[in-house]
Amino acid sequence: MSTVVETQSQLRVVTVGHVDHGKSTLIGRLLNDTGNLPEGKVEELRAISERRGVAFEWSFVLDALQSERDQAITIDTTRIWLRTPQREVVLIDAPGHKEFLRNMVTGASDADAALLVVDARDGVSEQTRRHALLLELIGVEQVVVAVNKMDSVGFDEARFEEIRRELGPILERIGIAPRAFVPISARGGDMVAERGTNLPWYTGPTVFTAMLALDRRSRATDGSLRIAVQGVVRHDLQRIFVGRVISGTLSVGDEIMVSPARRTAHVRSIETWPHAPKAEARTGESVGFTLDGPLYVDRGDVVSSVGEAPTLSKIFRARLLWLGQRLLHVGDRFRLQIGTRQANVEVDSFDRIIDIESLNRNDADAVQTHDVAEVVLRSSELLALDRVARHAELGRFILLDGLDIVAGGTVLDVLTNPKAQNTKNLVAVALLDNDSRAWSNGHRGAVIWLTGLPAAGKSTIAVAVERRLFEQGHHAYVLDGDNLRQGLNSDLGFSPEDRHENIRRAGEVAALFADAGIIAIASFISPHRADRELARRAAGKDFHEIYVKADTALCEARDPKGHYRKARAGEIPDFTGINNDYEPPLDPRLTLDTGTLSVDECVAAVLDYIDDHVAIRETIDPEELEIA
Repeated sequence: MSTVVETQSQLRVVTVGHVDHGKSTLIGRLLNDTGNLPEGKVEELRAISERRGVAFEWSFVLDALQSERDQAITIDTTRIWLRTPQREVVLIDAPGHKEFLRNMVTGASDADAALLVVDARDGVSEQTRRHALLLELIGVEQVVVAVNKMDSVGFDEARFEEIRRELGPILERIGIAPRAFVPISARGGDMVAERGTNLPWYTGPTVFTAMLALDRRSRATDGSLRIAVQGVVRHDLQRIFVGRVISGTLSVGDEIMVSPARRTAHVRSIETWPHAPKAEARTGESVGFTLDGPLYVDRGDVVSSVGEAPTLSKIFRARLLWLGQRLLHVGDRFRLQIGTRQANVEVDSFDRIIDIESLNRNDADAVQTHDVAEVVLRSSELLALDRVARHAELGRFILLDGLDIVAGGTVLDVLTNPKAQNTKNLVAVALLDNDSRAWSNGHRGAVIWLTGLPAAGKSTIAVAVERRLFEQGHHAYVLDGDNLRQGLNSDLGFSPEDRHENIRRAGEVAALFADAGIIAIASFISPHRADRELARRAAGKDFHEIYVKADTALCEARDPKGHYRKARAGEIPDFTGINNDYEPPLDPRLTLDTGTLSVDECVAAVLDYIDDHVAIRETIDPEELEIA
């Protein structure tokens, strides 16, 4: 069941609309007519306008930038506090000019409601429709429509009704509730805060009273814990993970899961500064926390309760507003910023491009600047994703092209690979149970995963261990990185994406070997903890990580394949140990320091470990087996 999480007690209202429809004028008038301007402010502005040789406008109240007065357009968002006896209202004046839609999205991102201004002369323009779609995109669901400049159409009731009949269904169609349609003259003050005398046929609320009746924005979540990790602070010997509790509650002793690695640990402490540690942190609090184990956590990870984790996927459906100056095509690549994580994404397909005029599907094969589209995005790495309907803050993202923000969007749905067969039609085959295989083989299957720098000694140790196990009558097989790249992984290069896929495939194959009762000795550099975690998840309890330890200087001195020499010469880019980082295991089952141990000593240590943790024939009663 969902839980309603309320925002702050103040009401935040963003004003949007086409340029020159009178948003800033309306806000200036509201401030004046509700007594929220400093005494003498209007007289001061009138004097300034006279000195500059321009007619006084109520919009000058909001002019924070000199260029706005010169250009007569608003180019940034301005926040104004409107204090009333009933409640505090934050008015957000968002730009309406087409070139400044990016700032409009920023200004409206935390709004509770919207004040949509429409010019009575122009009626419902393309920009009006676009702004309505943007409000829906960022989650604003209630709006007061102010039909401005009624004085320019002679306060004509028929013209007001015409606009209301056209715009009302548009708003309702995209899920926005029009709380009131109000005919106004912002310049003259009619129906802004006072009723005036020029609209006797209108019996509804003024803009001011309609706005005070708006509800605070409610964000529905499922109440589950979410923390987007912002960074790691090292204090003495502690690693303190820092982030904001987006939803739920974090308590000392809780078992949490860190995604996308899917590792678990318990919360040891919750740190706050400059205050003493606390036992619990609630939604909205920014805290640091420590864990009871050496779990690798990094910026961009998502912390959740174990049973309520976000979905892991590389592909998702999204609705986005395209702000780039060029056309958007399938296959275009960008940098995704979602929560505190960044990842490379590619436009996989268009579900639909929304025609701004009709709000129907546009059959174009590209998205134009300022259009709204529903697309499928594919990431180069596994992401922890929440639909915007489940967790609003973690369901919103931006796309970057270099340093430029080119789109804002929301996660509509998290997908599995659409090119794969529909898994609901697959039926798992009943296989021989693991105990039967273990009794027959004399040992359980296992994945002995050797990781370390190039030339640390992984392959040498792996081959020697396999031979010794074979001589002992055990079933073992070496999976070596170079060997797999000549067959199963021959289609992969050495880009970050292909390296990730190389380890993912190797982990799945090793897990199959282990399930078949074979001791798979996997020898892979596997420099990233997150990729090794995928292999761990594939094999589960049968995964045994062994760190073959050797520093770069020692490995480079050995250099049996000549790779370090080539890397130094620039012939091998992104070579681990030279110009690509290696992340050592935080909690390996066994560490083999090949700088101090001989090959025979390392092999003996691995065999002892396997004897202690894998060879278990005597613990199985053959009478209880399926094959008995």
